[in-house]
Amino acid sequence: MDISVVIPLYNEDESIPELYAWIERVMKENKFTYEVIFINDGSTDRSWEIIEELHQREPEVVRGIKFRRNYGKSPALYCGFEQAQGDVVITMDADLQDSPDEIPGLYHMIMDEGYDLVSGYKQKRYDPLSKTLPTKLFNATARKVSGIKNLHDFNCGLKAYRKAVVKNIEVYGEMHRYIPYLAKQAGFDRIGEKVVHHQARKYGQSKFMGLNRFVNGYLDLLTLWFLSTFGKKPMHVFGFLGTIMFFIGFVAAFVIGVGKLWCLANDIPQRLVTDSPYFYIALTMMIIGTQLFLTGFVADLVSRSSAGRNDYQVEETL
Repeated sequence: MDISVVIPLYNEDESIPELYAWIERVMKENKFTYEVIFINDGSTDRSWEIIEELHQREPEVVRGIKFRRNYGKSPALYCGFEQAQGDVVITMDADLQDSPDEIPGLYHMIMDEGYDLVSGYKQKRYDPLSKTLPTKLFNATARKVSGIKNLHDFNCGLKAYRKAVVKNIEVYGEMHRYIPYLAKQAGFDRIGEKVVHHQARKYGQSKFMGLNRFVNGYLDLLTLWFLSTFGKKPMHVFGFLGTIMFFIGFVAAFVIGVGKLWCLANDIPQRLVTDSPYFYIALTMMIIGTQLFLTGFVADLVSRSSAGRNDYQVEETL
Protein backbone atom coordinates (compact mmCIF):
# COMPACT_ATOMS: atom_id res chain seq x y z
CA MET A 1 0.00 0.00 0.00
CA ASP A 2 1.32 3.43 -0.96
CA ILE A 3 -0.29 5.81 1.54
CA SER A 4 -2.09 5.79 4.87
CA VAL A 5 -3.90 9.02 5.69
CA VAL A 6 -4.39 9.41 9.45
CA ILE A 7 -7.02 11.97 10.48
CA PRO A 8 -7.73 12.71 14.17
CA LEU A 9 -10.96 14.61 14.64
CA TYR A 10 -13.29 16.06 17.24
CA ASN A 11 -16.77 17.29 16.27
CA GLU A 12 -16.09 17.75 12.55
CA ASP A 13 -19.22 16.12 11.07
CA GLU A 14 -19.74 18.95 8.57
CA SER A 15 -16.30 18.66 7.00
CA ILE A 16 -15.72 14.87 6.93
CA PRO A 17 -17.67 14.04 3.72
CA GLU A 18 -16.07 16.89 1.78
CA LEU A 19 -12.60 16.02 3.07
CA TYR A 20 -12.92 12.35 2.16
CA ALA A 21 -14.23 13.16 -1.33
CA TRP A 22 -11.24 15.46 -1.85
CA ILE A 23 -8.77 12.81 -0.66
CA GLU A 24 -10.44 10.18 -2.85
CA ARG A 25 -10.18 12.39 -5.93
CA VAL A 26 -6.47 13.13 -5.35
CA MET A 27 -5.63 9.46 -4.77
CA LYS A 28 -7.42 8.25 -7.88
CA GLU A 29 -5.88 10.97 -10.07
CA ASN A 30 -2.40 9.86 -8.95
CA LYS A 31 -3.22 6.11 -8.97
CA PHE A 32 -2.16 5.62 -5.34
CA THR A 33 -3.21 2.62 -3.31
CA TYR A 34 -4.35 4.03 0.00
CA GLU A 35 -6.36 3.86 3.19
CA VAL A 36 -7.95 6.60 5.28
CA ILE A 37 -7.98 6.14 9.05
CA PHE A 38 -10.35 8.41 10.96
CA ILE A 39 -9.82 8.61 14.73
CA ASN A 40 -12.94 9.93 16.41
CA ASP A 41 -11.66 11.57 19.60
CA GLY A 42 -14.86 11.48 21.66
CA SER A 43 -16.99 13.60 19.32
CA THR A 44 -20.49 14.48 20.51
CA ASP A 45 -21.90 15.25 17.04
CA ARG A 46 -22.56 12.91 14.08
CA SER A 47 -18.89 12.40 13.22
CA TRP A 48 -18.84 8.66 13.99
CA GLU A 49 -22.09 8.00 12.10
CA ILE A 50 -20.60 9.64 9.01
CA ILE A 51 -17.40 7.57 9.36
CA GLU A 52 -19.54 4.42 9.57
CA GLU A 53 -21.40 5.42 6.41
CA LEU A 54 -18.12 6.00 4.55
CA HIS A 55 -16.82 2.62 5.77
CA GLN A 56 -19.94 0.84 4.51
CA ARG A 57 -19.45 2.47 1.13
CA GLU A 58 -15.67 1.87 0.94
CA PRO A 59 -14.87 -0.96 3.41
CA GLU A 60 -11.42 -1.61 1.93
CA VAL A 61 -10.36 2.01 2.19
CA VAL A 62 -12.07 3.75 5.11
CA ARG A 63 -11.17 2.65 8.62
CA GLY A 64 -12.29 4.15 11.90
CA ILE A 65 -11.23 4.24 15.54
CA LYS A 66 -13.68 5.55 18.12
CA PHE A 67 -12.61 6.75 21.56
CA ARG A 68 -15.12 6.58 24.40
CA ARG A 69 -14.16 10.09 25.44
CA ASN A 70 -11.94 12.95 24.34
CA TYR A 71 -8.29 12.02 25.00
CA GLY A 72 -6.49 14.52 22.77
CA LYS A 73 -4.60 14.62 19.52
CA SER A 74 -1.51 12.67 20.62
CA PRO A 75 -3.40 9.51 21.72
CA ALA A 76 -5.42 9.70 18.49
CA LEU A 77 -2.25 9.84 16.39
CA TYR A 78 -0.67 7.02 18.41
CA CYS A 79 -3.59 4.70 17.69
CA GLY A 80 -3.69 5.76 14.05
CA PHE A 81 0.03 5.09 13.63
CA GLU A 82 -0.41 1.62 15.12
CA GLN A 83 -3.01 0.75 12.48
CA ALA A 84 -1.32 2.40 9.47
CA GLN A 85 -0.09 0.04 6.75
CA GLY A 86 1.05 2.41 4.00
CA ASP A 87 4.67 2.95 2.97
CA VAL A 88 4.07 6.66 3.60
CA VAL A 89 1.86 7.88 6.45
CA ILE A 90 0.29 11.31 6.06
CA THR A 91 -1.45 13.14 8.89
CA MET A 92 -3.87 16.01 8.43
CA ASP A 93 -6.56 17.79 10.38
CA ALA A 94 -10.22 17.23 9.55
CA ASP A 95 -11.23 20.90 9.41
CA LEU A 96 -10.37 21.37 5.69
CA GLN A 97 -7.59 23.83 6.50
CA ASP A 98 -5.08 21.23 5.26
CA SER A 99 -5.23 20.62 1.52
CA PRO A 100 -5.19 16.99 0.25
CA ASP A 101 -3.71 18.37 -2.99
CA GLU A 102 -0.39 18.47 -1.11
CA ILE A 103 -0.37 14.66 -0.71
CA PRO A 104 1.46 13.77 -3.99
CA GLY A 105 4.25 16.27 -3.27
CA LEU A 106 4.70 15.00 0.27
CA TYR A 107 4.71 11.38 -0.95
CA HIS A 108 7.43 12.03 -3.53
CA MET A 109 9.62 13.88 -1.00
CA ILE A 110 9.57 10.75 1.17
CA MET A 111 9.89 8.11 -1.54
CA ASP A 112 12.02 9.89 -4.16
CA GLU A 113 14.06 12.43 -2.18
CA GLY A 114 14.79 10.15 0.76
CA TYR A 115 13.31 12.13 3.63
CA ASP A 116 12.19 10.32 6.78
CA LEU A 117 9.74 13.04 7.72
CA VAL A 118 8.38 16.08 5.90
CA SER A 119 6.52 18.78 7.83
CA GLY A 120 4.17 21.26 6.22
CA TYR A 121 4.83 24.97 6.56
CA LYS A 122 1.79 27.22 6.34
CA GLN A 123 3.68 30.30 5.23
CA LYS A 124 0.48 32.28 4.69
CA ARG A 125 -1.99 31.62 7.48
CA TYR A 126 -5.64 32.54 7.96
CA ASP A 127 -5.54 32.34 11.75
CA PRO A 128 -6.03 35.36 14.04
CA LEU A 129 -3.01 37.26 15.37
CA SER A 130 -3.71 35.92 18.87
CA LYS A 131 -2.82 32.47 17.51
CA THR A 132 -0.08 33.25 14.97
CA LEU A 133 2.13 35.44 17.20
CA PRO A 134 2.48 32.92 20.07
CA THR A 135 2.99 30.21 17.46
CA LYS A 136 5.99 32.05 16.00
CA LEU A 137 7.56 32.47 19.45
CA PHE A 138 6.89 28.83 20.29
CA ASN A 139 8.43 27.56 17.04
CA ALA A 140 11.54 29.71 17.53
CA THR A 141 12.05 28.11 20.95
CA ALA A 142 11.40 24.61 19.60
CA ARG A 143 13.99 25.09 16.84
CA LYS A 144 16.58 26.21 19.39
CA VAL A 145 15.97 23.35 21.84
CA SER A 146 15.54 20.55 19.29
CA GLY A 147 18.37 21.58 16.98
CA ILE A 148 16.09 21.15 13.94
CA LYS A 149 16.83 24.50 12.35
CA ASN A 150 14.97 24.07 9.07
CA LEU A 151 11.41 23.72 10.45
CA HIS A 152 9.25 26.82 10.74
CA ASP A 153 6.08 25.14 12.02
CA PHE A 154 6.47 22.16 14.36
CA ASN A 155 2.74 22.03 15.08
CA CYS A 156 1.48 21.86 11.50
CA GLY A 157 -0.99 18.97 11.29
CA LEU A 158 -0.04 18.19 7.68
CA LYS A 159 3.01 15.92 7.80
CA ALA A 160 4.35 12.91 5.91
CA TYR A 161 6.36 10.07 7.45
CA ARG A 162 8.20 7.04 6.26
CA LYS A 163 6.40 4.02 7.73
CA ALA A 164 9.40 3.07 9.88
CA VAL A 165 9.22 6.44 11.66
CA VAL A 166 5.67 6.07 12.99
CA LYS A 167 6.34 2.48 14.04
CA ASN A 168 9.38 3.47 16.12
CA ILE A 169 8.22 6.55 18.02
CA GLU A 170 5.77 6.84 20.89
CA VAL A 171 3.43 9.84 20.80
CA TYR A 172 1.83 10.44 24.21
CA GLY A 173 0.41 13.22 26.36
CA GLU A 174 0.53 16.29 24.11
CA MET A 175 3.76 15.39 22.34
CA HIS A 176 2.22 15.60 18.84
CA ARG A 177 3.77 19.07 18.61
CA TYR A 178 7.23 17.53 18.83
CA ILE A 179 7.00 14.52 16.52
CA PRO A 180 9.98 15.83 14.46
CA TYR A 181 12.02 15.99 17.70
CA LEU A 182 10.87 12.47 18.69
CA ALA A 183 11.83 11.21 15.24
CA LYS A 184 15.25 12.82 15.48
CA GLN A 185 15.85 11.23 18.89
CA ALA A 186 14.92 7.84 17.39
CA GLY A 187 17.59 8.26 14.70
CA PHE A 188 15.43 9.53 11.81
CA ASP A 189 17.25 12.77 11.09
CA ARG A 190 16.35 13.26 7.41
CA ILE A 191 13.73 15.86 8.21
CA GLY A 192 12.45 18.25 5.56
CA GLU A 193 9.85 20.94 5.11
CA LYS A 194 7.36 21.79 2.38
CA VAL A 195 5.45 25.03 2.00
CA VAL A 196 1.78 24.06 1.93
CA HIS A 197 -1.45 25.90 1.26
CA HIS A 198 -3.43 26.93 4.33
CA GLN A 199 -7.15 27.44 3.90
CA ALA A 200 -9.53 29.44 6.04
CA ARG A 201 -11.71 27.29 8.29
CA LYS A 202 -14.97 26.53 6.48
CA TYR A 203 -17.06 25.02 9.30
CA GLY A 204 -17.22 25.60 13.05
CA GLN A 205 -14.32 26.97 15.06
CA SER A 206 -10.87 25.82 16.13
CA LYS A 207 -10.70 23.25 18.94
CA PHE A 208 -7.14 24.24 19.88
CA MET A 209 -7.41 27.85 21.03
CA GLY A 210 -6.51 29.12 24.50
CA LEU A 211 -3.49 30.27 26.49
CA ASN A 212 -3.01 26.87 28.17
CA ARG A 213 -2.16 25.41 24.76
CA PHE A 214 1.03 27.46 24.63
CA VAL A 215 1.90 27.09 28.32
CA ASN A 216 1.54 23.31 28.03
CA GLY A 217 3.57 23.39 24.84
CA TYR A 218 6.58 24.89 26.61
CA LEU A 219 6.25 22.49 29.54
CA ASP A 220 6.11 19.52 27.16
CA LEU A 221 9.17 20.82 25.30
CA LEU A 222 11.10 21.10 28.58
CA THR A 223 10.03 17.57 29.57
CA LEU A 224 11.03 16.14 26.20
CA TRP A 225 14.42 17.88 26.27
CA PHE A 226 15.15 16.58 29.76
CA LEU A 227 14.03 13.03 28.98
CA SER A 228 15.94 12.87 25.72
CA THR A 229 19.09 14.31 27.30
CA PHE A 230 19.07 12.79 30.80
CA GLY A 231 16.27 10.21 30.70
CA LYS A 232 18.67 7.26 30.92
CA LYS A 233 21.30 9.05 33.03
CA PRO A 234 19.51 11.30 35.57
CA MET A 235 22.46 11.11 37.97
CA HIS A 236 24.46 13.19 35.50
CA VAL A 237 22.30 16.25 36.06
CA PHE A 238 21.03 15.81 39.65
CA GLY A 239 24.35 14.48 40.92
CA PHE A 240 26.28 17.29 39.24
CA LEU A 241 24.01 20.05 40.61
CA GLY A 242 23.96 18.42 44.05
CA THR A 243 27.75 18.12 44.18
CA ILE A 244 28.24 21.76 43.15
CA MET A 245 25.77 23.05 45.75
CA PHE A 246 27.18 20.85 48.52
CA PHE A 247 30.73 21.90 47.69
CA ILE A 248 29.87 25.62 47.74
CA GLY A 249 27.97 25.23 51.02
CA PHE A 250 30.80 23.21 52.56
CA VAL A 251 33.45 25.76 51.56
CA ALA A 252 31.31 28.60 52.93
CA ALA A 253 30.77 26.76 56.24
CA PHE A 254 34.50 25.95 56.41
CA VAL A 255 35.43 29.61 55.89
CA ILE A 256 33.00 30.69 58.63
CA GLY A 257 34.42 28.06 61.03
CA VAL A 258 38.05 28.98 60.31
CA GLY A 259 37.24 32.66 60.84
CA LYS A 260 35.64 31.88 64.18
CA LEU A 261 38.63 29.76 65.35
CA TRP A 262 41.12 32.43 64.27
CA CYS A 263 39.25 35.07 66.25
CA LEU A 264 39.16 32.81 69.33
CA ALA A 265 42.90 32.06 69.02
CA ASN A 266 43.70 35.78 68.93
CA ASP A 267 41.24 36.84 71.65
CA ILE A 268 39.25 38.90 69.18
CA PRO A 269 35.57 39.38 70.18
CA GLN A 270 33.36 37.56 67.73
CA ARG A 271 29.64 36.90 67.70
CA LEU A 272 28.25 33.36 67.66
CA VAL A 273 28.45 31.46 64.38
CA THR A 274 24.71 30.81 64.61
CA ASP A 275 24.08 34.56 64.66
CA SER A 276 25.46 34.86 61.13
CA PRO A 277 23.00 34.49 58.23
CA TYR A 278 25.84 33.10 56.10
CA PHE A 279 25.99 30.02 58.33
CA TYR A 280 22.35 29.17 57.57
CA ILE A 281 22.81 29.86 53.86
CA ALA A 282 25.80 27.50 53.80
CA LEU A 283 23.91 24.85 55.77
CA THR A 284 20.89 25.11 53.47
CA MET A 285 23.06 24.72 50.38
CA MET A 286 24.68 21.59 51.84
CA ILE A 287 21.26 20.09 52.64
CA ILE A 288 19.84 20.90 49.19
CA GLY A 289 23.00 19.55 47.56
CA THR A 290 22.63 16.29 49.48
CA GLN A 291 18.95 16.05 48.49
CA LEU A 292 19.73 16.64 44.83
CA PHE A 293 22.44 13.99 44.89
CA LEU A 294 20.08 11.48 46.51
CA THR A 295 17.37 12.40 43.98
CA GLY A 296 19.78 11.58 41.17
CA PHE A 297 20.72 8.32 42.86
CA VAL A 298 17.08 7.25 43.25
CA ALA A 299 16.24 8.37 39.70
CA ASP A 300 19.17 6.30 38.42
CA LEU A 301 17.86 3.24 40.27
CA VAL A 302 14.40 3.81 38.75
CA SER A 303 15.91 4.24 35.28
CA ARG A 304 17.93 1.04 35.59
CA SER A 305 14.87 -0.96 36.66
CA SER A 306 12.64 0.57 33.95
CA ALA A 307 11.16 -1.77 31.37
CA GLY A 308 12.43 0.51 28.61
CA ARG A 309 15.98 0.93 29.92
CA ASN A 310 17.37 -0.94 26.90
CA ASP A 311 14.80 0.22 24.37
CA TYR A 312 17.04 1.11 21.45
CA GLN A 313 16.01 1.60 17.85
CA VAL A 314 17.47 -1.15 15.64
CA GLU A 315 17.13 -0.36 11.95
CA GLU A 316 18.13 -3.74 10.55
CA THR A 317 19.45 -7.12 11.62
CA LEU A 318 21.18 -9.83 9.62
